[in-house]
Amino acid sequence: MKTIKVAALIGLLLPALAMAQASTPRVDQRQVNQATRIDQGIASGSLTAQEATRLDKGQAHVQNLETQAKSDGVVTQKERQRLHHAQEVQSRHIYHQKHDRQHDYNHNGRNDHRPRRG
Repeated sequence: MKTIKVAALIGLLLPALAMAQASTPRVDQRQVNQATRIDQGIASGSLTAQEATRLDKGQAHVQNLETQAKSDGVVTQKERQRLHHAQEVQSRHIYHQKHDRQHDYNHNGRNDHRPRRG
């Protein structure tokens, strides 16, 4: 009787443990944060439509990596490192695109340049 109870308990806990291993809350939150940064760049005009499209494709790539990592039910340390690295690269891309000299301040789809001082 004890064996059946132990087996039932293991049967109930095993899927929960597997789901815990496939959980990536930090990756998910960082994806949200980076998408917000892209949206803010579009709203402020510091990102052009082309830059935003390119950055969104990068975000989709990171999401695909996460989906692949979770596909077997366990996200290994190596997969987590790969996800972290991909997010670091994407973060740098967002920063550089938001801080380059290409802007769309009036949201007309054309690159605007700030008037030169001097």
